Amino acid sequence: MKISTKGQYALEAMIDLQAHVVDGQESLRNIATRRGISEHYLEQIFALLRKAGIVESIRGAQGGYRLAREPRSITAGEIIRSAEGPLYPVKCVGSKTEDENLCPMIDRCVTRPLWARITAEIDSVIDGVTLLDLMDSCASFAKANTQEYDI
Repeated sequence: MKISTKGQYALEAMIDLQAHVVDGQESLRNIATRRGISEHYLEQIFALLRKAGIVESIRGAQGGYRLAREPRSITAGEIIRSAEGPLYPVKCVGSKTEDENLCPMIDRCVTRPLWARITAEIDSVIDGVTLLDLMDSCASFAKANTQEYDI
């Protein structure tokens, strides 16, 4: 399993959105410029985030996007899955309701428990980190990397 640029950019854009929100919203153009991401690609990602109820769009000349909920209630996992879909290392870990074409050996596969455990660990990590946690990490990182000059 590999998280694509869609999942990476979704997470980065959400951090950027919250860090640079002005008057309650921020434009995709500004986020795209700061992040070096195509605005068109970012529009596709934000459509998925909006559909998932993570962001809200504000229409009009001064429109843009804002978080639909508090940063402490949005997990990295929710953001990534909104962009990527389910994060399974192999297809057979998905439920039958999600994919009707699962392996016919699913009930007697000796390796499936390993894949299920890997999935659970991945979910535990990404669902254990909130957007607020990432914002706090950004602040700490910026503070640690600020050079001070004595004259």
